[in-house]
Amino acid sequence: MTDQEPAEGPDGLSERDRAVLALERRPWPGPGAKERAIREELGMVPVRYYQVLNALLDDARALAHDPITVNRLRRVRESRRAER
Repeated sequence: MTDQEPAEGPDGLSERDRAVLALERRPWPGPGAKERAIREELGMVPVRYYQVLNALLDDARALAHDPITVNRLRRVRESRRAER
């Protein structure tokens, strides 16, 4: 998979968007494992990955596709914003 935006699926999300959400559902054993997976599996640099992920958290299609993950990440994002 590359950083280029693939065609949309029936849910309106691209293959890349669905892969980003799937990666977020996985547990990570330690530091660096997630960033390595982002590079190797998605072919993206972590900065771009987090930009895409942040946009997905505000996308109703992503919420419909994976409400548990999106709502969990929204809560994390809001708690970090509140700490600032």
